[in-house]
Amino acid sequence: MLVYAAGMNVLPRAILFDLDDTILSAYSRPEAAWLTMLEQFVPELGPVDLVAVADAVSLRAREFWADSSQHKHWRMRLGEARRLVVIQAFERLRGSGHAALDAPLAERVADRFTAYREEAMCFFPGAAETIDALKRLGVRLALVTNGAADLQRAKIERFDLARRFDHVQIEGEHGFGKPEEQAYRHALQALGVGPQETWMVGDNLEWEVMAPQRLGIAGIWHDVLGEGLPPGSPARPDRIIRRLPELLPR
Repeated sequence: MLVYAAGMNVLPRAILFDLDDTILSAYSRPEAAWLTMLEQFVPELGPVDLVAVADAVSLRAREFWADSSQHKHWRMRLGEARRLVVIQAFERLRGSGHAALDAPLAERVADRFTAYREEAMCFFPGAAETIDALKRLGVRLALVTNGAADLQRAKIERFDLARRFDHVQIEGEHGFGKPEEQAYRHALQALGVGPQETWMVGDNLEWEVMAPQRLGIAGIWHDVLGEGLPPGSPARPDRIIRRLPELLPR
């Protein structure tokens, strides 16, 4: 039975890894990303406060994704979700003097943000090397990611990830995803391991900590921003890491 606490130096038989903002730097710090991207649209947006616009779009996106009942529907249609968020954010900004965007411009702004995020995506420092080291040490590895099949598969091919894992599981290819129990159980079965000998590593406190813990899997939280647990969070990770190399034995 796996017993894990900070400072222990024992690896499990298997580790399930999230992809976005765990292995790949993908979607963190959205305000800064929106601000950088919006500068490209200054001639079309007119005299607007870009910081206020970036903050408004980021806020609306957080509100949009906070509704967990909508997750499965919209994460399969990420581009459409971003277009809707941009339109709604600018509608809200009208009250402070900003003009609303017409639909074609809103779509171009949202689509450019999607492309910008893809262009900027990269491995976190030490992530690929950590995964390769774990594989050499004999740990069974699964990549368990939510999202549309084409989008996530493209990332896996772009970063040559498939060869690094014993099992790759994409929500859009399998029809189920985190935090559904089936997502974790299917990965365990594919690896031939039990929950008590497995870790789940990821940045989402519900999907990669609380949900797998309910099945007996140790939940390790990748604190991407280094800000610690949110105030009042019910999550109690088995371990908190800042960088994936912290998983390796010392």
